Amino acid sequence: MAFRLFDAPADEASRFVGFAGNRIDRQSENRSEESLPKALDDPRARIMLSRGGRAILRVNPHAEIGFSRSAAAKLGARLDQTVLLGMDECGPILIAPTDMEPEALPDGFKAIDHRSIYVQDLVDEAWLGALGQGAALLAWHAANRFCGRCGQPTEMRIGGYKRVCMGCGAEIFPRTDPVAIMLAVRQDRCLLGRSPHFAPGMYSTLAGFIEPGETIENAVRREIMEEAGIRIGRVVYHASQPWPFPHSLMIGCFGEALDEDIIFDGKELEDCRWFTRAETRAIIAGTHPTVGVPPKGAIAAHLIRAWAESD
Repeated sequence: MAFRLFDAPADEASRFVGFAGNRIDRQSENRSEESLPKALDDPRARIMLSRGGRAILRVNPHAEIGFSRSAAAKLGARLDQTVLLGMDECGPILIAPTDMEPEALPDGFKAIDHRSIYVQDLVDEAWLGALGQGAALLAWHAANRFCGRCGQPTEMRIGGYKRVCMGCGAEIFPRTDPVAIMLAVRQDRCLLGRSPHFAPGMYSTLAGFIEPGETIENAVRREIMEEAGIRIGRVVYHASQPWPFPHSLMIGCFGEALDEDIIFDGKELEDCRWFTRAETRAIIAGTHPTVGVPPKGAIAAHLIRAWAESD
């Protein structure tokens, strides 16, 4: 078997998906109880603010998502719950929940949901990546306020990358949920499905959580069989994407379809069908009369485009 590492492109496909432009140096080897207070006292510190899945942006005169400590405090920041994400070339980057209701924000500020910030390109790729990191951590903290072992309260430690139970002393660390997302292909056709919650006319790749004791490849085979009744042979990895809704890692793959008779029960998909390469190219170009695909930053769109534009 050929060893392909040194034939791989220098810029892996994962660099070009949404939330992947994070340039923060996480400095995980240096995290301690002093890291957060030291970062908050740094005059260069910039703090993102989030509440209920929405981040606060200054929208006038230009978009701004990172604020000084004093500005963050005026916007209702819960500084006692601030999470230190790491450092960039300008200083510490942090995120904090805020108590301020969107309606109470001063003029020139808006609370915008994280997905819209991504879809509408409201911040650059570095800040979008930082927001993805921070949003996932805030969601994890909100879901782990109590110990799963004894039920006692937990407290944040080492700048937000650990929680400790006040009862039994258990240590809890942030989690990431792995999700297989895959494009099944057969000769000159690809398989796309439509979920009921999609925007009108949008079709996408299939996806599902990887289960305990399961390889990525077997998860791809199982999910496509469950959702579309299609058997999958060979599976190859293409790219991954951090997905902070709430804290997933999308693992993008291609799967070789061994048959073409689609069978689905309507529980997860409301439609599923094959598209030719010519049709798929028209969908990507926006010239298909009825069908669209996910936003360009989504890994699903990258999978579809990579196949459609291949020879």
